[in-house]
Amino acid sequence: MGSSQKDDFYQPLLLPSSTPSTPPPLLSQSFNNSNSHESSGELEAILSDPSKPFLHRLGPATWVELKLLFYLAAPAVFVYLINNMVSMSTQIFSGHLGNLELAAASLGNTGIQVFAYGLMLGMGSAVETLCGQAFGAKKYDMLGIYLQRSTILLTLAGLLLTIIYIFSKPILIFLGESRSIASAAAVFVYGLIPQIFAYAVNFPIQKYLQAQSIVAPSAYISAAALVIHILFTWLALFKFGLGLLGASLVLSLSWWIIVIAQFVYIVKSDRCKHTWSGFSVKAFSGLPEFFKLSAASAVMLCLETWYFQILVLLAGLLENPELALDSLSICTTISGWVFMISVGFNAAASVRVSNELGARHPKSASFSVVVVTIISFIISVIAAIAVLALRDVISYAFTDGEVVAAAVSDLCPLLALSLVLNGIQPVLSGVAVGCGWQTFVAYVNVGCYYGVGIPLGAVLGFYFKFGAKGIWLGMLGGTLMQTIILVWVTFRTDWNKEVEEANKRLNKWEDKKEQLLKD
Repeated sequence: MGSSQKDDFYQPLLLPSSTPSTPPPLLSQSFNNSNSHESSGELEAILSDPSKPFLHRLGPATWVELKLLFYLAAPAVFVYLINNMVSMSTQIFSGHLGNLELAAASLGNTGIQVFAYGLMLGMGSAVETLCGQAFGAKKYDMLGIYLQRSTILLTLAGLLLTIIYIFSKPILIFLGESRSIASAAAVFVYGLIPQIFAYAVNFPIQKYLQAQSIVAPSAYISAAALVIHILFTWLALFKFGLGLLGASLVLSLSWWIIVIAQFVYIVKSDRCKHTWSGFSVKAFSGLPEFFKLSAASAVMLCLETWYFQILVLLAGLLENPELALDSLSICTTISGWVFMISVGFNAAASVRVSNELGARHPKSASFSVVVVTIISFIISVIAAIAVLALRDVISYAFTDGEVVAAAVSDLCPLLALSLVLNGIQPVLSGVAVGCGWQTFVAYVNVGCYYGVGIPLGAVLGFYFKFGAKGIWLGMLGGTLMQTIILVWVTFRTDWNKEVEEANKRLNKWEDKKEQLLKD
C-alpha cells in the first residue's frame, strides 16, 4: 500500500495531466466483455483530458462510472439476497416440523454453517483481487488458472471443515447447548457436509465471473435455484417425511445446482472463451503463495463475521437475556437485510478498483472509490432515516410484544448509526480486496474489533449496566475506529503506486507460469 506526500486521494481527479494517458487498444468487438473495457478506457480518457476544467469533466465521468457501478452492484445485491433466502427458507420449513427442529436448523445455519460460509467466502476473495487485476491487464488466460487454484485450496479447507461438522454434537454440548438441541442440530449439520464443497467451487466461480463484470447470469441461476429449493424442500419434508436430514440435504443439493449451472455457463458461454481454456496442471503451481493471500482474505472476513456473532453471545449473558436477545435479533436482522446492499457495493468496488489497477488507470480507480462510497453512503443514510422514523412500530413485523417493541425502539438510534457505518465500511473493504490489502485489513480488524470493540462493549454492558445498548455501543466504537482507519488509508493512497504494485503481482504469477512451462 503506497502513500505519498505529493499524491493524495484526490490528486488524480483535481489536477489535469500534462500528458493524457492513452487507453490501451480494445479487443475486437466479437469479445462480449469489450464494453466494460471500452467504458473503462473512456473514463480514464475523460479524467485525463487537460483541455477541459475538472468540473466540466465531472459530469461525464460520473455518468460513465455510475453505469459501470450499477451494472455490477444491482445483480450482486440480488445474488446475495437470494442466497440468504435459500438458507432462510430451510429454517422456515424446519420450523413447521416443531420447535426443536426450528432451534436445530437455526443453530446449524447461523452457527456451524455461517462459520464455513465466512471462511470459504473470505478465501475466495483472493480470486477477486487476482482475477480482477488480471482481467484489467488483459491477461485473460490467468483467470481460469486462478479459479482452479482457488478451488483446490478451498476444497482442502473443506476437508478440515468436514471434521468440525462430524463432531458438531460434542462441540455444541461443550458450548453449553442442551443434548436434545445439539443432537438434532448435528443431524441437520451432517446433511450440510456436501454444501461445504459446493462453497469451495461456488465462491471462486462467483469471483471469477464478477471480475469480468458477468453478474446477471449468477442472479438468474440463483433465482431459479431458489424456486427449485422451495419445491424440493416441501417434497422432502411433507411428502416423503425426511425430517431435518432431508431439509439440509436439499439445501446442499440447491447449492450444487447453482455451482453446476454456473460452471456450465462458463464452459458454454462465448463471454468466457478467452478466460477459460479448460483444466490445467498450472493450477497446482504457486499454491503456497496463493494460500497466503487466501488465508489473509479469510481472516479479514471471518473476523468481521465473528465480531457480530459475539454481540449476540454477550447479550445472552445479561441480566434479562431473553429481552436482550429478542431486541438485538430484530435489530441485527434489519441490519443484515440492509447490509446485503452494502455487500453488493462491496463486490462492485472490488471489481472496479481491481480492473482499473490492472488496466493501469489510476485516475479511474480513485474516481471509482469516491463514487461508490458516496452512493453507498447516501443509500445507507436513507435507510437509517427510515429506521428512525419507524422506530416505534418496526418491531411489530417480528413480534406483538410491547416490551420488546420498546426495547427495539430504544436501540434504533444505534441501529441507524450502524446502518450509516455499514454504508462506508464494507465498500472500503471491497476497495482493500481490489488492491490486495487483505493482510493489512486483517490486522486492523484484530485491533479495532477485538482490542477495542468487544472489551469496550463488555465494560459498558456489564460494568456500567447499560445492557444491550452498552454492548452495541462498544461494538460500534470498534467499527467506527476501523472505518476511520480505512478512510484515512484510502484517502492517502498513491494510486499510481498501486498500479505498479498490481503490475508486479501479475508479473510474478506470469513468471511462475512461464517457469512451469519450461519445466
